[in-house]
Amino acid sequence: MLDLVPFGQTGQESRFFALRLTRPDWPSWRPGQFVMVRPTSFGLEMPWARPFGICHMTSRHLICFFQVVGRGTRRMAELKAGDTVRVWGPLGNGFAMEPDTPTLLLAGGMGIVPFVGYVSEHPKPWNVTMLFGHREPLSCYPVDSINEHVPLDSLRETVPGDLDNFIFTIQERMREYAEQKGLILACGPLPFLKTVHGFARELNARVQLSLENRMACGVGACLGCVTRTTGEWPVADKRHGLVQTCNHGPVFWANQIEL
Repeated sequence: MLDLVPFGQTGQESRFFALRLTRPDWPSWRPGQFVMVRPTSFGLEMPWARPFGICHMTSRHLICFFQVVGRGTRRMAELKAGDTVRVWGPLGNGFAMEPDTPTLLLAGGMGIVPFVGYVSEHPKPWNVTMLFGHREPLSCYPVDSINEHVPLDSLRETVPGDLDNFIFTIQERMREYAEQKGLILACGPLPFLKTVHGFARELNARVQLSLENRMACGVGACLGCVTRTTGEWPVADKRHGLVQTCNHGPVFWANQIEL
């Protein structure tokens, strides 16, 4: 491990961190893919690795971004430079990237993470815009890394009416891009994705969703992260069935899955 950078304090201690690791020897990766991360310090106490979306990759570094929400991430927040961290990946499918197509990024909370790498890797970022909804202060999230490349509109939820405004804004922005036959990519918590999924059907929009299902193995062996498909699924014998999110996703076309 190279370092652990805290973001925006939300109390006495930060709960948001950028974890910078030495880049693994991977020939390629796609924004939207994820990795399984397991610090050696987990020992026998916590045998399972934790899945993290790839925030960004440079020629030298792999960067993950996480929020402390449970025992595993709480332990990860205690990592120090030089600690050994085992990583395997890149896993799953990434987001579609259509350089000449108007593209709207929709993020809810920690769903902003994979879009850092997406806007950095996009060959024509002037065709990309982003709408970001969040509850914590903006300083808790890696927004500066996105603003360097594409315009970002953010809406913070502090009172109940803010959520209604965010949902209305999502619908209007999706309508605009659907009329242009644009591409819409979304990542965030399940209620947020269900909202986007519903509007995708209503507007007949081209939408991809990145699911945040709980994953244990990351390679499709444990069957703990399944998602139900629709009749639009490309493989006939898997239509209206269950597929593993980790190796068939985490990015899916909205019309091919049920939420």
